[in-house]
Amino acid sequence: MLRWIAASLCLRCQHVPLLPSNLRACSTLSSVENQQTVEALYELSVDIQKVRKLKGWVLHQTPAYTKEVACLLRNMGASSPIIAHILVVHPEAVLCNPEQLQAQQQLWMSVCRNHRELIGIIEKFPASFFTASSHHENQRNNIAYFQSLNLNKRIITKLMASAPQSFSRPVEQNQLMVCTLQQAYRELGGDEANMKIWLQKLLSQNPFVLLKPPEMLRQNLMFLKDKGFTTAELLRLLSKLRGFVTELNPDSMCRTLAFSQETIGCSDAELREIILECPALLYYPESTLAERFEGLLSSGISMPQIIKTPTVLELTTQIVKYRIHQLKIRGYDISTGSLDIINGTKKDFEMSFGKLQLRRERPLFNPVAPLKGDD
Repeated sequence: MLRWIAASLCLRCQHVPLLPSNLRACSTLSSVENQQTVEALYELSVDIQKVRKLKGWVLHQTPAYTKEVACLLRNMGASSPIIAHILVVHPEAVLCNPEQLQAQQQLWMSVCRNHRELIGIIEKFPASFFTASSHHENQRNNIAYFQSLNLNKRIITKLMASAPQSFSRPVEQNQLMVCTLQQAYRELGGDEANMKIWLQKLLSQNPFVLLKPPEMLRQNLMFLKDKGFTTAELLRLLSKLRGFVTELNPDSMCRTLAFSQETIGCSDAELREIILECPALLYYPESTLAERFEGLLSSGISMPQIIKTPTVLELTTQIVKYRIHQLKIRGYDISTGSLDIINGTKKDFEMSFGKLQLRRERPLFNPVAPLKGDD
């Protein structure tokens, strides 16, 4: 009998959802739903079934502050549909203490222009706003640090929204990574007067660069230097990679470069020129590159064309084949023309395609043909 009871308890424990660590201290898990929470969410037109399916454990928590959270959002200018949307995608918000949320609101307003901007951020990144109170001190210190760098407020809000982990940790860790980036910029010959703009651009393009170990940046730059890239070329690569240089590692780059060089059949110097034009070759795995080279070559594109416009390798095989098919319908032979026409974003291609179509539809002017005049 005791064994059966123990087994039943074990099975029941396996089905109890785990409460996130940042909410365990202030919330109690019950076996039944908190009816006050459920009713308050119904009144706010929140899709309860969706909440039950995705994060049902929230409905079992006590205490909950559904009305208070909704009131806070409403006072900042959020409409009823926006409030309902926020509470559906991030129902944990109702477990946040109102006093802590007031402090969080004041913290965010130190970098946001107005409440409308803050509501827009909460709507897109609710988890970044509804954080544990234990992170507030780190957030405050990190905001002060980035403000001391004279970074644009828009950049700071973007960092807080898209990479909240970087603001929840001690400021010293961010200081170390920023100093490493600044040092690399200086050592590679970057202009001191442009460093703030360079840093802002890099952080806005890849906010997660702050979460990477500084040593990884140094190792990758050293590897590329050993491959023959000059300091000026390394600075250019560092800028074009948009901070993703920290996502790389020497082993993967070594394999990718060896595969690309063997496939293209070029010298080390030629490969460096190709990499400078298309840095994506550094982080695509061999399987991806093999598929894209094969897709281009099988579509009638030659290797010299690829070498001349290597950024075409950033496009998926599906996109390349679609664009080539569209051009073929209009009588454009990609095997003899420039790859620039299929290169770039969807908008770039549509513009190039539109110009090509216009040129083909426009009648040629014949200078010897008689002009039509009035009789």
